[in-house]
Amino acid sequence: MKSPSAHFLAALVIGLLVAGCYGVWYSAVSHKSQQVADLQSQIDDANKNVNRIASARAALAEIANDEANVQSYFVPETGVVTFINTLEALGPVERSTVSVLSVSTAGTPTQPLLLLSLSITGTFDAVMRTIGAVEYAPYDLSISKLSVTQNDKGSWQANISLTVGSAPTATTTPARTK
Repeated sequence: MKSPSAHFLAALVIGLLVAGCYGVWYSAVSHKSQQVADLQSQIDDANKNVNRIASARAALAEIANDEANVQSYFVPETGVVTFINTLEALGPVERSTVSVLSVSTAGTPTQPLLLLSLSITGTFDAVMRTIGAVEYAPYDLSISKLSVTQNDKGSWQANISLTVGSAPTATTTPARTK
């Protein structure tokens, strides 16, 4: 039979060998766990970036709708004739006659203005309703001068000077060079 010290020595060697293997295995698993944690951190950062991008796109879409709503209050340079026709069409609706006497531009290139001079004729009630329809039209519009007179024939005439906000022609941003 073997001596108890040989058994102890064999058990001690096996125990040290198992502890060494456990230490090596623990180190390998710990290293892989750290790599997994780093990868998870990168995934979380990427998800946060994706969420920020999606949020920014949604905000831009909302801003684009708001910009379109705001731009609808300005007369584009290409829509001046349509705007004048709209003003002249107010007359028959209110039983008056609207004539555009002059149109000119003012302001700056980034904030252009249209200066219009109108003449409205008809009954007093019709002229005043037409003035109200012009004043409350859905545009960036202000009446700078207004005079109302009665003609010899008993009809009324209003002369109006308007300032209307205009939208500049859209310009494209030059492409960025690298």
